[in-house]
Amino acid sequence: MTSQAFARYCAEWFDSAGNARRDILAGMVGTFALIPEVIAFSFVAGIDPEVGLFASFVIGIVIAFAGGRPAMISGAAGSVALVAAALVHSHGLQYLLAATLLAGLFQIAFGLMKLNVLMRFVSRSVRTGFVNALAILIFSAQVPQMLNVSWHTYAMIAAGLGIIYLTPKVTKAIPSPLICVIVLTAISMAFPMPIHTVADLGRLPATLPAFALPAVPYAWQTLTVVAPYALAMAAVGLLESMMTASVVDDLTDTNSSKAQECTGLGLANLAAGLFGGIAGCGMIGQTVGNVRYGGRGRLSTLVAGVFLLLVMVPLRPWIAQVPVAALVAIMIMVSISTFSWASLRDLARHPKLSGAVMLATVAVTVATHDLSMGVGVGVLLSGVFFAFKVTRLMQVRSEYCDATDTRTYVVSGQIFFASAEIFVDQFDLRDTARTVRIDLSAGHLWDVTAVGALEDLVTRMRRHGITVEVIGMNEASAILVDRHAPLLGNPA
Repeated sequence: MTSQAFARYCAEWFDSAGNARRDILAGMVGTFALIPEVIAFSFVAGIDPEVGLFASFVIGIVIAFAGGRPAMISGAAGSVALVAAALVHSHGLQYLLAATLLAGLFQIAFGLMKLNVLMRFVSRSVRTGFVNALAILIFSAQVPQMLNVSWHTYAMIAAGLGIIYLTPKVTKAIPSPLICVIVLTAISMAFPMPIHTVADLGRLPATLPAFALPAVPYAWQTLTVVAPYALAMAAVGLLESMMTASVVDDLTDTNSSKAQECTGLGLANLAAGLFGGIAGCGMIGQTVGNVRYGGRGRLSTLVAGVFLLLVMVPLRPWIAQVPVAALVAIMIMVSISTFSWASLRDLARHPKLSGAVMLATVAVTVATHDLSMGVGVGVLLSGVFFAFKVTRLMQVRSEYCDATDTRTYVVSGQIFFASAEIFVDQFDLRDTARTVRIDLSAGHLWDVTAVGALEDLVTRMRRHGITVEVIGMNEASAILVDRHAPLLGNPA
């Protein structure tokens, strides 16, 4: 770590001191929002709830110190659980723990290699689609808790939403979701009613997590089994964490170190695997809730992890009594605040292709419940549409000089794999002019496909007895031609 990076790291902790109360309370809200999703994702992965809760506690503590994005809450997430489920079902929990360790090592390596730069290829349309899809998934995850329940549950959810949205008009000293949890828990304990509580979601841990290596054969065969899953878990986890960090950057108008977030997440997952937990990543719903209620520094992330430990063990009897309706109300609020409502208006104002990318990202993510799949499709469409736009900007203009019997083709725009064929089609390969001059002063050759197209074009014209000259290449294009088509300038 450079001296500048260390100074920034220290500042991120000192800044938390000035916002300590908000960071602590926001972190506590994040913990309550974390519990139901972690338990639900544990069931998706086919593991006991305590495995996901242990992981979230360990990841939260480590990422608070090692992560690159202050105020981001990480834990056992659904995207990673979906990847892990197949491994658990086929080989069991211990192989999952081994895959978690390997995924952490992969992520550390990705961070050291600065592979976070790949996030530059994720357009704003994809990020908006990611956020909107996540808001929809957060809301849809609450629907099962509202089916086949008594009217008391709906009344409690309505009361919880009323507390969440009306309390800030009276006071903002304590985050309204935390007030919601306390008030609804007190009501349910004072007036017993047929509603679900946290205890009904799954068994909460009764002991602290213990250090242990995965009980698997340490052999090449084991590596071949876990490596594909570990790589997928590492990639999906990093993608979701990078997207979450970018969202927090936008919400707080600050920058963060994505490379440090990669290595920090790797260290956190490595620790999670050693303490009996599943791999995790940034959780955007809980993170947005943390930021919305004042969390800005690393302290809020640390509190979310530490408070989860208190919830899991010492406060277990009390937390077990928290109505699920209170947690549903919090997550509904998070989904509403996460959704980019302005993006609906922007569909009519922004280019149609950008809107199509955003809608495709939302549709694929919601249909597959896989954030990485949706982002992957969005990035692919963005690349295709961008290539299409750039291709349309490429033009070739023809000029003929009778005095010298020379035809000059003036090329402007970008020539690369998507526009190379269109570039060639602009030339008359049986031109009757004695000399053909290809002027690339306003053009640029980007790749070997472009160089190959130019080389093929010149060769075929020379085969018909035409003298061809290529002029005006910029330095970058000339270097590419010299490397891949050194005979281009030689008419022999």
